[in-house]
Amino acid sequence: MQKTKEEFHLGEVDHSYIRYANVWEDPYLLREGLQTPKGGKVLSISSAGDNAFTLLLDDPELVVAIDLNKVQLYLTELKQAAIKLLSQPEMIAFLGYKPSDNRWETYNTIKPNLRKETQNYWDNQKEVIESGLIYQGKFEKYLGSFATKMLPFIHNKRKVAQLFAEKTDVDQQQFFSNKWNTKRWRFLFRIFFSKKVMGVFGRDPAFLDQVEVNVGATIMKNAARHISTQNAQTNPMLYYCLNGDFGDFLPNYLKSENYDTIKNNMDRLELFLGYAQEASAKYGKFNAFNLSNIFEYMNPTVFKSTSESLIESAAPGARFAYWNLMVPRVMSDIDKRLKRIEDTQNWAARDQGFFYMQFVTDKLQE
Repeated sequence: MQKTKEEFHLGEVDHSYIRYANVWEDPYLLREGLQTPKGGKVLSISSAGDNAFTLLLDDPELVVAIDLNKVQLYLTELKQAAIKLLSQPEMIAFLGYKPSDNRWETYNTIKPNLRKETQNYWDNQKEVIESGLIYQGKFEKYLGSFATKMLPFIHNKRKVAQLFAEKTDVDQQQFFSNKWNTKRWRFLFRIFFSKKVMGVFGRDPAFLDQVEVNVGATIMKNAARHISTQNAQTNPMLYYCLNGDFGDFLPNYLKSENYDTIKNNMDRLELFLGYAQEASAKYGKFNAFNLSNIFEYMNPTVFKSTSESLIESAAPGARFAYWNLMVPRVMSDIDKRLKRIEDTQNWAARDQGFFYMQFVTDKLQE
């Protein structure tokens, strides 16, 4: 399929390092929105692999994890191979959720199960592996620095702990309004999450080309919506931003009740380097699409053409799930073959990706 110059601009972004070591999109909302049929085919943006693994819980025939960034696929492949080989306690230690002094030795037991190209990459990343993979992405270092370098000028550790303490929704709202949402919080938050700072240290300026709103103010508004509710108390993504680690939280795919099912289904996961709408040429039509927030980066013309290509890759009744951060892009608004799924599960308030504007699910008419 021919690509326009605009579609190629993300291919020109530097893909030589780990951009995301974790997936920062809510796996619970994703599964609820997609409702992947048993035995269906799923196309999922890979990123760090976490949500592609989680979708194996729905007993699909196939999950294709795709990305434009080879390093993200190297990371996903490493995690995939590790899950096949390691027990759940070994896996969480290897990735960095728990202390370990033998991560490099563990890597060398995994290494024979990786493609040669992937081995060559990780063989030169000893320090990254030994330091705990989940902390080594550019985005993780950016978010972690908020907890270590910015937040101490706003709130102390005791107040951070109070934010996550169990309390009623009313008490959480009052705590946020009276104790947390200070002028200094609002001022420094807007600076840290500004378009300039985020573009340089967190993401990439090309990812923000289509953003026209005040980035810091928009993310602050989204964060306030979430932090002022009970949902904040058990949110691992928020916990990381305010503590610089995940504490006792684990991602959905690593939880003990899910790990063995995912391990047993791991051979159904395949990796694909390229654009989302290209994969159906190899794998056929898909029943479910996890599109992350890819539309955020596209101008309206490219968004429309990409949506049309994705629909052509979809089986009747297929669902498309994706997030909007600061750029509103809704496929069903521009193509009447799709119908937006109504939010009956309080997705906006529950979304662990508290910085997102909205979670969207569209369904192709049957």
